[in-house]
This record gives sequence, structure tokens and C-alpha cells, in this order.
Amino acid sequence: MALLETRGLTAFYGDFQALYGIDTALQPGETVAIIGANGAGKSTYLKSIVGLIRGPAESVWFDGQPIGARPAADVMKRGIALVPEGRRLFPSLTVEENLLIGRYGRSAPGPWPLDKIYALFPALKARRHSASTTLSGGEQQMAAIGRALVSNPRVLLCDEISLGLAPIVIRDLYNALLQIKAAGTSVVVVEQDIVQAFRVSDRIYCFQEGRCSLSGRPAELSREQIHLAYFGT
Repeated sequence: MALLETRGLTAFYGDFQALYGIDTALQPGETVAIIGANGAGKSTYLKSIVGLIRGPAESVWFDGQPIGARPAADVMKRGIALVPEGRRLFPSLTVEENLLIGRYGRSAPGPWPLDKIYALFPALKARRHSASTTLSGGEQQMAAIGRALVSNPRVLLCDEISLGLAPIVIRDLYNALLQIKAAGTSVVVVEQDIVQAFRVSDRIYCFQEGRCSLSGRPAELSREQIHLAYFGT
């Protein structure tokens, strides 16, 4: 049984339909990448999973239970954490306070106490008493990931974590994702950087205009298939 599934997932912003019948599955210990162009519905998909956009209960399943209609706080308590696009750190808090706020609403045992997060991201430990606004873009992204990890989620959802960052920083972040997976956390990565997505993922789903246009294991997908699924031409 999949740990996390979407079944015929649809999503709306008022009268505008953003997702059309998305079927996906994440197995325990797996990393799945969601790729696609801007506006394909990738971020909407994550928001639907975590309860920021709510739909029929049976459209999202977690650990055998329907959660599609559950509020975001309940989804988080069950063990799904989101690293949002844009990092969304609290500017009035220090780095460590930003990390610790990730425990609010869920205090579960697991592999990610604060000292392990500092071991994963040593730059954060050195800046732990500094205001989050003083961090570089890469350090802010590390803090956003650490804030999600500190709740010891069973599933970590990452939305465009490489956006606007230098290649060496992106490499370090994706190496951290490999360590997170090795510690037993299942991961969903929304990403436009296809190379990084293929490097870390066990399976790929490509979205195009709110629909799933391609799925498979990275080694099974050709460049031509990906191009057609990504751009439609």
C-alpha cells in the first residue's frame, strides 16, 4: 500500500480549474519528483495534499486514510510537512526560532532533532542566533527545510527548492535530500530543474496544464518523451 496517494485529484481557484484528475503514489522510503513548466499545477498539487486547498476526502490518501478534506493543521499533525516555495521564514525570528516553530502542533520522535538538523546544515548552527533576514538565499532554503524536518515528518514535500540559487548551493541542497531519504523520510520534490529531479528521484510525474502527461522511472524515460510531456510539442 502506498504511503501517500492522490486519486482523481482536482483543484479549483474559484471557477478556475487547476488540476484535472491527478493520480500519483508515493511508497514508503521513496523520492518522487513532480516536473513541469510554470503553471502546470505542481504547487497546486502540493497545496492540495497539505490541506491549503481542500477537496473531496477520497482525493488524497495518507497511510490508508482519506485526508483530502482535512485542514492543514491536521495534515501536519499526521506527519506531512511542506517546504513552501519562497521559503516563507518569519523575519522577526532568529534562525533557531524559525526552526523550532516547525514543532508547533507536532512533537514526534524521529531522526531529526535540532542537533541533527545542525549537522545536516552546519551553516545554520553558526547563524542560529542571527535574524533570519541576514541569511543568504541558500541558507534561508536550508532553514525552510530544517523547519519542516524538525517535526519529524513521514513525508517531506519540497516546492521548488532550487529556485534562484547558485548551482553549488543547489547541489548541496539535493545532497541533503539524499541524506533525508536515507534517514527514512519519504520525499516529494516539485522541480523545474529536470537534471536534479532525475538525480534524486525513484519515480517521475510530469504535469502539463493540470494533467499528468507522463510517469515512470528516470531510467525508463527518453528525452523525447520528457520534451513532449513537458511542452506538448
